[in-house]
Amino acid sequence: MLIEFNQLKEMPIKHLLGPPAQEILHLAYDSRLVKDFSVFFSMKGQNHDGHQYIEDALSRGAVAVFGSSLPILQDLSVKHPDCTFMLVDNVRETMAKFAKVYYNSADEKIKTVGITGTNGKTTVAAYVRSLLTLLGMPSGSIGTTGIWSSKEKLSYKKSTPTTPESIDLQSMFHDLVSLGDEAVAMEVSSIALDQHRVDHIIFDVAIHTNLSEEHLEYHQTFEHYMECKMRLFKQAKHAVINLDDEGMGERLASTFAGPQITYSLSSNKQADLRAFNIDFSETGSKFSLLYAGSHFSIEVPVYGEYNISNVLSAVGAALLFGFKIEDIIKALRYLESPEGRFQIIKGPDSQKIILDYAHTPVALTRLLEEVKKLPHNRLIVMIAGIGIRDFAKMPKMAQVIENKADEIVVTVDHPGDHDPRVIVDQVMSGFCIPGAAEIHPTLTREQGVLKALSLGHSNDIILLTSGCINGAQMVKGKAIPHSDENIIETYYKSLKRVTGKPRVPAKKILLTRAELLPLAGRKNG
Repeated sequence: MLIEFNQLKEMPIKHLLGPPAQEILHLAYDSRLVKDFSVFFSMKGQNHDGHQYIEDALSRGAVAVFGSSLPILQDLSVKHPDCTFMLVDNVRETMAKFAKVYYNSADEKIKTVGITGTNGKTTVAAYVRSLLTLLGMPSGSIGTTGIWSSKEKLSYKKSTPTTPESIDLQSMFHDLVSLGDEAVAMEVSSIALDQHRVDHIIFDVAIHTNLSEEHLEYHQTFEHYMECKMRLFKQAKHAVINLDDEGMGERLASTFAGPQITYSLSSNKQADLRAFNIDFSETGSKFSLLYAGSHFSIEVPVYGEYNISNVLSAVGAALLFGFKIEDIIKALRYLESPEGRFQIIKGPDSQKIILDYAHTPVALTRLLEEVKKLPHNRLIVMIAGIGIRDFAKMPKMAQVIENKADEIVVTVDHPGDHDPRVIVDQVMSGFCIPGAAEIHPTLTREQGVLKALSLGHSNDIILLTSGCINGAQMVKGKAIPHSDENIIETYYKSLKRVTGKPRVPAKKILLTRAELLPLAGRKNG
């Protein structure tokens, strides 16, 4: 595509050095991904300045560069007169604009649902994708568990753990449209909003789940964290708002100017969607729904009150897209959950291994409440300090779990540039008695998983929590392949070879509802 940079009126270019037009075939913000005829965006981050990689990008075939340092661009223009160098104030913001132009506004060719909140984004994205697809609007999703079309998981190299960079987003929208999808549900993190990754996208629906302390290693203050979350609703046509969230729900409901649907599990809230009489059933959960003055009986294959709240948010999105409540209720029976969220693996001797990547104190508290409702003998829980997240949160994870499990394994997730011992010590500092016999510190996630499995006996639940759902551990800037499921499978295979005991294959087997809850309502143990 021939791009005449001096004709891009929407681009805030302050100085243009070199040829005013170039043939452009690729966009890149990582010099290692540059190909021939690429535009390179030299962004400044927390740890790296993209300007130091411009020479590498040019050697790999870049023909145009956006940067924010005029002296550097001037020097490079003298060395590379055939290349185009453009000075802008904010490279990230410019990248979002350029990506939209390059991909011919792909975001406007698909219905977009943006989901923000401290907890629940991944689950809500999966519920919205599933529900809309069941209702006849084939939908994809973008977020922590990967990139999905309405039919399958797509192969993409993730640029970030949650919300991709703007170039990748526009490319994904383009690909989903080409696959026949009509909508996409995507997680929108506070950091993504602050870093302009979703700039110039007008979301058809924005969903708010909840707000609690998170990402303070980046935002520094809770106020800035909340302000970034609020930005999503300034670029949305419609909103779905959780009134049970005291941190942000009421404020959003009173300030959002467009059409909105509110939801709640509380009888004291005047919400558009209210769920009550929540109970377990053989098919998951049952509850009563009050909407528009009418009561409806709902059956949905999910567990936990917090997931009922997530279901209501998906229902709100479907209503805003014009679907009838009666059709939505019929579809809810077949709702699909995301991988890594209350995913149950059947182990030997009636053990249940549960993968749920809850990684905040609030999420862990809610998860424990629901797990303890399942029949079991002992509860073994693995928690982790996440090296690329807020260190102040780590002791709080220990405080949540102390005295709530029979055995506690402490480990590390995504150590990043940190010494794993420092991360483990930070988590351990939250225990009143860190030296207690039931607390087991480990230095890698693999060691943590293996330790948790080794502690399991007949009828035990082994709960593996925290944030490793990207198929890798981030260690000193490198993505080291990792899979909890593979570790579990290998462990039980080894156990069989040693003991000779027959076992149930440890693989992704979701227990039937009848197996999970035959003792619902009875005391565990």
